[in-house]
Amino acid sequence: MPAYTGGMRLIMLDTETTGLSPQSGDRMVEIGAIEVSQRCIQPERKFHQYINPGRPIPDVVVRIHGIDDAKVKNEPSFAEIAPEFLKFIEGATLVIHNAPFDLAFIMHELADAELANIGDFPVIDTLLMARKRFPHQRNTLDALCDRYGIERGHRTLHGALLDAELLAEMYLAMTGGNQFSLSMDVESKPASSIIQLPEAQRAHNEKMETKKILQREALHLSEKDKLSHQTMMQRIHQESHGKELWAHENNNGSTLP
Repeated sequence: MPAYTGGMRLIMLDTETTGLSPQSGDRMVEIGAIEVSQRCIQPERKFHQYINPGRPIPDVVVRIHGIDDAKVKNEPSFAEIAPEFLKFIEGATLVIHNAPFDLAFIMHELADAELANIGDFPVIDTLLMARKRFPHQRNTLDALCDRYGIERGHRTLHGALLDAELLAEMYLAMTGGNQFSLSMDVESKPASSIIQLPEAQRAHNEKMETKKILQREALHLSEKDKLSHQTMMQRIHQESHGKELWAHENNNGSTLP
């Protein structure tokens, strides 16, 4: 159900990374965030940090955001800056363009650092909003800025803080400017419903597999099948000298066949 976001504290968030997949070892190299409250951008309330990813940054990615190995060589790791970042976003709704991408990196790196995760944080994905409002059109951040007349001539390369600032302007324009539009479909979802960490995904998959097994129809064996099974079990018992793997006592003290 759409959530009213006219007066709440919003954090516009963007990251730059070494690649596309944290599961494959890619890491963040920059994170930028800026606060919007009472429908106004708060330029003094911002968080920005370059990050040493602990791995080489591919040239193909450097050409996109301009951040190379030399630039982050002496920067802190994400684990070192994470407590300050978490303090900055505490109690806010995160607004992200293509939220699954940025959330995947943030949540995986928080998990790797064994720090508190943000699964319960409400998140608004402006890409989903844009696709609803402008179906079958380009809805990149650049395209939306152009559509709403937001100046971006100073943006020659992607940058996390600059993109977060553009996102703030675009979000406000999309949702009615300084006056929030109740007609705009703005929906927030918990971060955990957008991104599942490997452990949670594995547990989910196991539950689904168990559910499928329990929903299967019971097998109906013929008397011939039952006799064949019994004969095979007797043969295994004889050849193993009574040491079958399943021949142990269960919790009730009875012997499993």
